[in-house]
Amino acid sequence: MIVGMLTAMSAAAPPPSSQATPAARDRGDACPGTLRLHAADDGALARIRLPGGVLSTGQARALAVAARRLGDGDLHLTSRGNVQLRGLPQGCGAALAELLDAAGLLPSREHERVRNVVASPLSGLDGGGFRDVRPWLTALDTSLCASRAAEGLSGRFLFAVDDGRGDMSGLGADVTVRALADGGAWLAPGSVRVSAEDAPRAALAAAEAFLEAARSHGKRAWRVSELGVSREEMGRLVRDRLDCGGIGHEDHPEPAGVADGPPPGAVEGALSVHVPLGRLSAHQWEELTDVAGSELRLTPWRGVVLPTAGMATGGAAEALARLGAAGLVTDRASPWLHVGACIGRPGCAKAHADVRADAARALDAAGDPGLPLYWSGCDRRCGHPRTDHVEVVAAPDGGYRLSAAPANPRPRTAFAADPSQIRAALAAITS
Repeated sequence: MIVGMLTAMSAAAPPPSSQATPAARDRGDACPGTLRLHAADDGALARIRLPGGVLSTGQARALAVAARRLGDGDLHLTSRGNVQLRGLPQGCGAALAELLDAAGLLPSREHERVRNVVASPLSGLDGGGFRDVRPWLTALDTSLCASRAAEGLSGRFLFAVDDGRGDMSGLGADVTVRALADGGAWLAPGSVRVSAEDAPRAALAAAEAFLEAARSHGKRAWRVSELGVSREEMGRLVRDRLDCGGIGHEDHPEPAGVADGPPPGAVEGALSVHVPLGRLSAHQWEELTDVAGSELRLTPWRGVVLPTAGMATGGAAEALARLGAAGLVTDRASPWLHVGACIGRPGCAKAHADVRADAARALDAAGDPGLPLYWSGCDRRCGHPRTDHVEVVAAPDGGYRLSAAPANPRPRTAFAADPSQIRAALAAITS
């Protein structure tokens, strides 16, 4: 170890995510949307919610037009399968809303920020899971947009729709419906079984129970975990809400099994690609749209799934070659699969470094870290994963602080003065 360049020490764990810790919010939710833009250092930012990450090719082309005419030309994928447009000029909100509304991407102005729904991206394509959950996804979104109560949800509240394979289990959703082998659905909070027919309505009821609980406790909470109530109490509130809605239910343990997202390459019924750091150039987006048949499915792992049925190209091999040539990841051994980052400089004034450029420079130097690396420009660690990973956080005076997360009871932190020292820093905290 080089003294003065790399140090390892006992240290307190990084501050926990607000998504995992009870919190008292003293202001309203400022999460950006399509109609409420966020002022960033590189211009205004819009976040377009895409329930289940599902886009028709026509909608995908409309997003490309919006990015090209109004933004920086790129499309930025989020960890919830949504799309962000960056570099927007102030005062473009009306033009953006008109463009997206015409493409069917703004079904309810009152609910556009609360349509946060992730869903198993391979559902109905590869024969996995217990059912095709697309009907659940459509019904839940329709119900959300029709619910006056749901307007009170924050832009951070998350629904997950799992086809039974367990790929949504590690995403920390506030409300989950998961298909069961017996044809029903498991609902959380509440840990109950409901009928498949009632699953979308039950998910909305659970969200409305959360809103009632926040009001009764006098809290302005954005996520279920911020209420500070026990799992048993939240479950009781959900079951009471189901009873009021005439939704039959019975206690059911959480289904076993957690699955990863689709790997890059050809999978049964689809092609899957990974987008390095979630940023798609106009050319890459155009290639995806041209290859796709009728739709694209954006994943919570910053990837894209293209159903092969009706695909516009000559075959899977040709399509993958074309997408790989455009710079998208089609190789399951790519180191990009284990690297994530916030926007960093110059897009964020709070960031201490251009973390994306540094992550790219350190890609080969890091070797095989064993755990995914997530690069953050500051201690807020925006967008960091909830699963096990290594935090690489830019320090105010330069360099990076590395620590494993979630932290163990006796965490260790290492410091790398520049990206070339990442491998040594990793060894210091894992040895």
